[in-house]
Amino acid sequence: MAKTDSFNYPGMERWKGRVAIVTGASAGIGYELSKRLVQLGVVVVGCARNIASIESLSQELSKSGGKLVAMKCDVRKEEDILSMMSAIKSQFGGADICVNNAGLANDAPLLSGTTEQWREMMEVNVLGLCIMTREFIKQLRERNVDDGHVFHLNSMSGHRVIGLPFYAATKFAVTALTEGLRKELRDIKSNIKITGISPGQVRTEFLPRYQSKDNPKEAIEETYSSFDFPVLLPEDIANSIIYALSTPPRMQIHDILIRPTKQSL
Repeated sequence: MAKTDSFNYPGMERWKGRVAIVTGASAGIGYELSKRLVQLGVVVVGCARNIASIESLSQELSKSGGKLVAMKCDVRKEEDILSMMSAIKSQFGGADICVNNAGLANDAPLLSGTTEQWREMMEVNVLGLCIMTREFIKQLRERNVDDGHVFHLNSMSGHRVIGLPFYAATKFAVTALTEGLRKELRDIKSNIKITGISPGQVRTEFLPRYQSKDNPKEAIEETYSSFDFPVLLPEDIANSIIYALSTPPRMQIHDILIRPTKQSL
């Protein structure tokens, strides 16, 4: 397996010293991406409801080229998002990259799921993403920054339904929102990019949390050892985001679908 730091994208030079927001940065894909971006010289605002692991990672990366700043934010709460954006403006002048990584799935069938389970998925996976994106692009335009980049962490469930229909519905919404944002940005002649990332099974706390494991982090090995194929790693997804960031202004990666090689669906 290639080491994460073996990837070298010269196009990332232009992002050195600039600011990225990564939601859901306390674990999994968001955690790995935050680490990689800081190592590449980016100032990363890592946000989550619980920021202890982000603060610990920040200390580990203190001698890296960039910087990791932890900010507490629950994307279900618009006031949290607005407060964080205000803090970013005050501390850094604004942000240039926004990675909407926070997301969740509940075991909530259409015939027996609770309204609160559905509401939570909708508020995190769709409304939180939309509010974050709106506020991010608003501050870009206020600063006359026209080369920002938005990422929507989608899912293969945003392209086909094989279970979890309400979760899939939220991710189909993300697919529509990614294309809709691309068209709205083109309509205003903006060069801001939008990229959707749609992974299959990734070795993170996501599935253990869905299964309501008492300690999702400790349950990762148990959960994924039952699969009959090697699943993706968080760094695989982080590298796809970095690749999209490194592309020249003329080129936009619109959507990346990433499956484990042996995943059939």
